[in-house]
Amino acid sequence: MKYKAIFFFFLFFRISTTFAQNEQTIVSEKLNIYFQTFGEGEPVLIINGGPGMNSKGFASLAKIIGEKRKAIIFDQRGTGRSIMSKVDSSTITLDLMINDIEAIRKYLNIKSWVVLGHSFGGMLASYYATKFPKRIKKLILSSSGGIDMELFSIIDITSRLTPLQRDSLKYWNGKIAEGDTSYYAKFQRGKNLAPAYLYDTTYIDTIAHRMTQADMLINKLVYQNMGKMNFNCSDELKNFNKKVLIIQGEEDIIPKQIAEKSHRAFKNSELIYIPKCVHYGWLEQPKMYFNSINRFLLSK
Repeated sequence: MKYKAIFFFFLFFRISTTFAQNEQTIVSEKLNIYFQTFGEGEPVLIINGGPGMNSKGFASLAKIIGEKRKAIIFDQRGTGRSIMSKVDSSTITLDLMINDIEAIRKYLNIKSWVVLGHSFGGMLASYYATKFPKRIKKLILSSSGGIDMELFSIIDITSRLTPLQRDSLKYWNGKIAEGDTSYYAKFQRGKNLAPAYLYDTTYIDTIAHRMTQADMLINKLVYQNMGKMNFNCSDELKNFNKKVLIIQGEEDIIPKQIAEKSHRAFKNSELIYIPKCVHYGWLEQPKMYFNSINRFLLSK
């Protein structure tokens, strides 16, 4: 299968690690997996977007959720502090990634937890639900890429850009392809791609900075693995009966038909669209985003 970059799943947000209550590294599948916890109480695992991104961009989200609960973020294999000596198709797979999640759960002695997956993280969370449904108390899919591969054939991010932004993006992509891997080149590329993800352009620089941290090899390997396994969770999710919240921006880069397909697949799900919002509900419309999540978590 020809590789098609899925950089549109990256989560970008102003980062802060000063609020981490606990930082630990455990061994999973002979690999060190780094994670952080914030707060105490009901455990909520947060799976970041990417793939190929560390969890730093989720520290602010985890801090807010951690005000009333125990929020957990982790660096997916090969990213951040979850360093790997060998990065190839044998070490980067969805099955190994969910085994890492299980290793964290077992280490923390958690019987079941709420799982929140954003963007690509929502796809990984959906796959986790097919393999370990009893370990999920509730599931939150935040701007999720969906339960199968349909998104890759219909999404068109650059159509959201102006002609000037598209030309500039093409220019900087070319410079990077020619070998310019400097921070400046990556940042300029990000500045011209970021507007596609935002309703509020105030955060363009924040998002562009986050884009410079992308590991495109891991991104490529994850996509290839998904294609090889014909990623499709629909059949196995028919028996998933836990409560599910599907939430995304009214103007998200994720088409509504993807969210609606997930809504149909999860028989006990609720779908919420956030107005004046693209891909980052807690950033652009935090009141509605967190009120919706808190209400959902408190529901019986």
